[in-house]
Amino acid sequence: MDDSLNKQLERERLLNQVTTQIRQSLDLSVILSTAVEQLREFLQVDRLVIYQLNTYHVQTADHPQDLSPELEESDLNTEIPIPEADRHDPIHGSITYEAKSSDAIASLLDWDQADRCFAQVPEYQQYYQKSIIHCIPNIKLHYQSSPELYAILQQKQVMAQLVAPILVQKQLWGLLIAHQCFSDRQWKETEQKFISKITQHLSIAIYQAQLYAQVQQQKQTLERRVKERTQALHDALLAAQCANRAKSEFLATMSHELRTPLTHVIGISSTLLRLYSQPENFPALPLEKQKHYLQTIHDSGENLLALINDILDLSQVESGKTVLKFSEFYLQKLAQQCLHTLRDFAKEKGVHVNLQIKVDQDLFRADYRRVRQILLNLLSNAIKFTPKGGRVTLTVSRKDKTAIFQVKDTGIGISKEQQSLLFEKFQQLDSPYRRQYGGTGLGLALTKQLVELHGGSIQFESEVGLGTKFTVYIPIQPLINKSSSNYKTSLPSMYTDSPQGRLVLIEDDEETATLICELLTAAGYQVVWLMDGLTALATIELLKPDAILMDLHISGQDGYDIVRHLREDATTQKIKIVALTTNSDEQEQSLQFGVDKCLNKPILPNQLLNQIESLNLGKNYDD
Repeated sequence: MDDSLNKQLERERLLNQVTTQIRQSLDLSVILSTAVEQLREFLQVDRLVIYQLNTYHVQTADHPQDLSPELEESDLNTEIPIPEADRHDPIHGSITYEAKSSDAIASLLDWDQADRCFAQVPEYQQYYQKSIIHCIPNIKLHYQSSPELYAILQQKQVMAQLVAPILVQKQLWGLLIAHQCFSDRQWKETEQKFISKITQHLSIAIYQAQLYAQVQQQKQTLERRVKERTQALHDALLAAQCANRAKSEFLATMSHELRTPLTHVIGISSTLLRLYSQPENFPALPLEKQKHYLQTIHDSGENLLALINDILDLSQVESGKTVLKFSEFYLQKLAQQCLHTLRDFAKEKGVHVNLQIKVDQDLFRADYRRVRQILLNLLSNAIKFTPKGGRVTLTVSRKDKTAIFQVKDTGIGISKEQQSLLFEKFQQLDSPYRRQYGGTGLGLALTKQLVELHGGSIQFESEVGLGTKFTVYIPIQPLINKSSSNYKTSLPSMYTDSPQGRLVLIEDDEETATLICELLTAAGYQVVWLMDGLTALATIELLKPDAILMDLHISGQDGYDIVRHLREDATTQKIKIVALTTNSDEQEQSLQFGVDKCLNKPILPNQLLNQIESLNLGKNYDD
């Protein structure tokens, strides 16, 4: 009686310890390892192990797995069932916890034959799902019909065993297995009931650990998200600060770059107006002085136009509206023209400019105007930042189908701290408020965009005090149909060789019309100027000119209506039409309406004359 009572108290004490551990700890590994040790000692078995199924993997706090990043309330109550297909398959798992009575007992922790013990029990799921404890007093007698299984168990010293299922949320999680290694054993009913209670409490501990692991994982996910959002907000704040700083620098740059030429234009023109409004006996301004004043106004206007064009070009490139117009040209002639354009600037700065040609095949195909713009930007920058007596060298070479342009100077160089900002918009080597050099900071940004638009690349090397070297690689562009309006077979020629022809100009702005008429008349063309779009059609039908230059937004009538009427009338449909517009985005639309060429305002003399020449009018008229 006393012995039975002591056993009962011992069972209650052990059950209380396991329950207390479950309440006090959420560390599943500690709970299971301690329970295995104490239960083995209480049952006085030689070995006690926990066999965990792979198909039901519980996530512990020590080994959290990557759960779904979406946090749903239902996740906290999610069961992890074994797939239906696995319910009749052989068991797969591993022994994860073990307690032995002595070192003479073989360990099963790394035993790779464990799954084979259940190969003969295909209905194990249904069997253990009912919480049935499997007791085997004698392995040899029980497995007489399964000699292979008996051999496996005998190899691990198993003489008798007890197998109790561990169910978590009504799904088989694993097995609690007790081994007697040196003798048979009759498993008492009280022992079976006690083990059943132990497995129930272990199920609770496993489920709590699972929930805790999920909560921990969700906590980590939330912390990670908070960190990511905080970093994103920080990055956004920095971006906003940089944008605000860039805006301030841009405004300061524009203030400087716009005010300087405008001051020249307004100041000198005001001086000239005031002088010529004086009485006739007032001393006349010397011719050289007048020429100098006019040259200053002209140069200031050119600078303003270049600034506006850079801003518009960069805006078009970044918005994806820039269309390259491919033509064939000679690399050597292109390089020579670029140097000729900057000759006076280099002379004024006291910088020597050299050209090196290393080209076997001189004929190249790309957007001539854009490539020229790239070279002019790089060369003007090199000259600007090279002190007096320095040297700038342009080297042109070609490798297979790629043209290589290299601009090397002996200028001030670029520090490593500033090199990362080199191709950023509105960035200068020094602050706009204490600048030593002019410029908007758009040149290199636009250059890089234009190079990449050609499918090329740009590289640079620089060292403070020694100079900078830019290298541009531009691949040859594909050949297009010669009938395309974007195709040219050679460089534009000078207007002095232009053929004569009869032209009609439709323009309601008097200053623009006067400039165009004087340019075309000086070039040998006959020009009739019309200011009214309403009477333009009748005049054109009467004169039958070779070409028409017209503002698409002429007052009195829509320019597109005039173009449509001219193209529909058999007597005028072959007349060449050049559209004048202030919006470069209208070029594609106007070409679709039947316009032959497009010119953007303000009108550049060489550009106007080259476009008229490209029409190949080829007619002479006698006065």
